[in-house]
Amino acid sequence: MPEAFLGLSAADRADALGVAAEETGRPVHVLEKDIWVVWTLDALFKGPGADHLVFKGGTSLSKAFGVIDRFSEDIDITYDVRAMVAAAAEAAETSPDAEAHPPTSSQASRWRKVAEKTLADWTTNSLAPWLSDRLAEDGIDGRIEPEGSRLWLRTQPATTGWGYMKPDVMLEFGGRSTGLPASIVEITCDAALALPTLTFPTASPRVMAVERTFWEKATAVHAFNVLEDLSGDRLSRHWFDLARLLETGHANRAL
Repeated sequence: MPEAFLGLSAADRADALGVAAEETGRPVHVLEKDIWVVWTLDALFKGPGADHLVFKGGTSLSKAFGVIDRFSEDIDITYDVRAMVAAAAEAAETSPDAEAHPPTSSQASRWRKVAEKTLADWTTNSLAPWLSDRLAEDGIDGRIEPEGSRLWLRTQPATTGWGYMKPDVMLEFGGRSTGLPASIVEITCDAALALPTLTFPTASPRVMAVERTFWEKATAVHAFNVLEDLSGDRLSRHWFDLARLLETGHANRAL
């Protein structure tokens, strides 16, 4: 029976990743972080509120659909806003129509504030304890740190040379849409094919359709241009992703 990669000592994990790096041509620290991304997705979509979650963004384009080959470091998740509005209404003992659109901009603002608070409470009080328990069950030396609607997985890296990339995995949650259309996609670790004698985490998240991701990227780029907010090199990823979506035909299908 293949041995579990996460059950190896730190030194053995580093050696194994060195072999995988030679086979794949990817740096060892990128392969290591990819494993934690997949582990996190697996735990996340087995946890509380999983039925309302959708995995999206650049990491989904890479891990679920192979549209881009740049390594997207973090995990973007949408929590269905309808579920949050319904939960907030239940707590307040009211009955708004979660399918309806807010009738005014002020009402939309109130809904947004309710969603943001509900999301932060869920991240801190439900999801963080769940993920902490999963770390303990798997014997992983790490910790979970909630930060509003963000959450950090911090582990002890087995490899070195991280430089610009950080070993921590950040989950960023949003609650302004439904995340639909979406479907279940099987996701594996990049190192798995290079190391068939070891087993690696796998995940089956619900993933936003590529066409919907195109429109999220396109509207983001539109907003940056209208607001003339083009500062920071990290924004270039949106243009790169749009270019790849055009090259692979997904943009035409979205249009």
